[in-house]
Formats: sequence, structure tokens, C-alpha cells
Amino acid sequence: MTNQAIQVLQGPYITNTYGGGIQCQGETVNFTPFITGSASAQKPFEGSYDDPVYDMRDLDEDGSLDNAGDILYYMPTRTGQKDNYNLSVGISATWSVPRDKKLQKLCKEAAGTQISLQKQLTANKRLDFEIARLKNCGELLKAGIRFAPGTRYATICADVQVKGVNFMVQHKHSIPSPSVSESRVSESAADLGGPVLIQQ
Repeated sequence: MTNQAIQVLQGPYITNTYGGGIQCQGETVNFTPFITGSASAQKPFEGSYDDPVYDMRDLDEDGSLDNAGDILYYMPTRTGQKDNYNLSVGISATWSVPRDKKLQKLCKEAAGTQISLQKQLTANKRLDFEIARLKNCGELLKAGIRFAPGTRYATICADVQVKGVNFMVQHKHSIPSPSVSESRVSESAADLGGPVLIQQ
């Protein structure tokens, strides 16, 4: 006799860790598919055998067999021998739910706060990096030091602007007009200055 059984072991709740010692457990669903099979066979396999039929005749009716032990013929007889195969397919499922929903809610709120804190710390680190890059690039540009345009690291300081070095603020200059007494019209070529020299 063969006894086969499927055992389903309940695992722990799924635990999510968010840092800062915050761990939350959620509902757990387990699906366990299984396949079992068995085979049995007899060796050597004989589907039938020849069963001898003996001579039981008493022709002279003297109370004894005339041809005791003689075989008249053989009768094919089935043995009933067969191979057995078994295949079982199935699935088992378990659903585990934490009972205290209040603690689950508090844990989720704490997890959300922890995630927000981590995002803010990351943003602060990014801000510190950008300010340090701005300061160092600005000081180098003031000193006339920069990467050659088109090189690998030229883009590090490409967006940094230093007033009076690589960035000029929009401005206007006023040019005074000459007074009426200073302006005159001359018809003399001497007033225009010396001749223009053209060199090759």
C-alpha cells in the first residue's frame, strides 16, 4: 500500500523594511501547486500462461485413471497481471491576514514619514553638491581656469555664470551729444585729417 499526502506549511508574513527600524507586515497569500505520480510494474510481465489440462479419464471403469499424469492440452489462462500508473495534479492556497488593523495603519503612516524624510535628506545632499559645484566653478572661472570646450568635463561648469568673466549683465551707457556751438560744417579737406594710407 502506498500512502501519499500533501503538506502545506504556513510561512511568515511578508515583511517590508523602510529604514529607521520601521518594518511592516502585510497580508500573505501562498499558492502551492503540486504534481504527484506513481507507477508500479511486475517483472517479468506475463499476460497469460498455459495451464495444463490432465487426462482424468477412466475408460475401463476400474476406479483408477488410465493415463494418470498425461496432459491432454494446454489452456491459455490470463494472469490478470498489469502495470499501475497514477498522476495527481492540484494546488493548495493559504491566506494570512494580520488581525490588528490599527497597528498596520500606524506602521504605514510611519513608513510614509520615513520615505518623505529620506527624500528630503537626498534633496539636501543634492543641494549641497550643487552649491559646492557652483562655488568651486565660480572661483576657478574668476582665476581664468576652465576646461577646454568640447572636452569630457567641460559640462561640469558649463551652466555657471560669473559676472564680468563669462556673463555680462544687461546695461546701458549714455553718450553725451556735442553742443550746438561745437558742431560746425567745414568744407576744408584739412579738417578731415591726413590722407588714408592703404597697405598691402
